[in-house]
Amino acid sequence: MLRDIEKEGRRINVQVLRLGIQGPDDVEPTFHSVKKEKVEGLVVRRDAVLIAYRNRLVDLAAKHRVPVMYGMREFVDVGGLMSFEPALADLYQRAAQLVAKILKGAKPADLPVERSTKFELVINLKTAKTLGLTIPPSLLGRADQVIE
Repeated sequence: MLRDIEKEGRRINVQVLRLGIQGPDDVEPTFHSVKKEKVEGLVVRRDAVLIAYRNRLVDLAAKHRVPVMYGMREFVDVGGLMSFEPALADLYQRAAQLVAKILKGAKPADLPVERSTKFELVINLKTAKTLGLTIPPSLLGRADQVIE
């Protein structure tokens, strides 16, 4: 995913910086780097570790007035700007189908590796307003959910 983001950044002439958060002590320094580097927006990937810091990340993004797209909707539920993630219901359904095949005798190694094909976009208009952002109607029209 990072390579794809960097490739797209080069294509549209946007500099992409990698900022890493490994634990709670990295959250505040990361936002200081964001401010120092004059970062105009962030993408926070889907990460099981970061979900534990979601309130802190969202609060710091608001404090520093940085728009962020998150890879998990739970961030938007606590005030994040927007999320774009695989449709979890679809993933669970596919997982159940794979388990059923295995229970019927299929060898796990013989099953194909699958990628998500359905994604959900959630936008928090209250946060957009706080950041002074106007979300284009074309994007709002594509959103699966808009929080007002």
